[in-house]
Amino acid sequence: MQNVEVLVEALPYIKDFHDSRMVIKLGGHAMVNEAVMEKTIRDILLLYFVGIKPIVIHGGGPEISEKMEKFGLKPKFIDGLRVTDRETLEIVEMVLDGKINSKIVSTFIKHGGKAVGISAKDGLLVVARKKTVKKKVGDEEIELDLGFVGESEVINPDILEVLVNNKFIPVISPIAADKEGNVFNLNADVVAGHIAGAVKAKKLIMLTDVPGLLRDPNDRNSLISTIRVSELEEMLKENKIKGGMIPKVESVIYAVKNGVEKAHIIDGSREHSILIELFTKKGIGTMVIR
Repeated sequence: MQNVEVLVEALPYIKDFHDSRMVIKLGGHAMVNEAVMEKTIRDILLLYFVGIKPIVIHGGGPEISEKMEKFGLKPKFIDGLRVTDRETLEIVEMVLDGKINSKIVSTFIKHGGKAVGISAKDGLLVVARKKTVKKKVGDEEIELDLGFVGESEVINPDILEVLVNNKFIPVISPIAADKEGNVFNLNADVVAGHIAGAVKAKKLIMLTDVPGLLRDPNDRNSLISTIRVSELEEMLKENKIKGGMIPKVESVIYAVKNGVEKAHIIDGSREHSILIELFTKKGIGTMVIR
């Protein structure tokens, strides 16, 4: 009876989400723990089989850092973005395209899904440009060089239209190129937000290792369940968002301002977190609304 009640509660959400696009950014434990990844992919397949059209984007930060250290390189970050020289870029491509993307696609196939692995440079999905970061030092503003770190200049979702309309699940790594063919490492959170906006996704779901957006980063019980974009922008201006959460917040702001109905930041290490957030009244993470 309890199982039936769960299905009845989920029914109006399934009806509302049917035939809609959802962009899901895999991160945190879902990327480093194979058991968690497998369960997450099975949950995404449940969405797929009830008529939702998932588009998956992944990073691979912890694994890239681990591989760098094996090669004697020390990872360095500025505002949550990895400083990427040419040697680091080769490792990033090897890990993201060669290993992680392939592993996610294989797991989808293992559980009966039709997944296709691509990078953001394929079909000019994302046309990149070099990203610059400015930092205030005293009264002076200086520009920091992040190396081969890019940002989205143009999104061409044509390749996604072809895949989604033919019932494939696109699995995208955040490696993109500019118009001259120079390759850049992009932040997967930001790419997810820009792609979600371009395809007018109903939802953008960001999986991370914290319960959601916290009022106090040191207190996991200070979860913000629902927040408006304007409030989120205010928190950014007041430097209340720190480290790796900065690109996530920037991403959901961009997405919701560019046509995405709602964005969610949730704990991907919690079992069935996507399903609980989407198909129950209470949810478990932070929902960002207009």
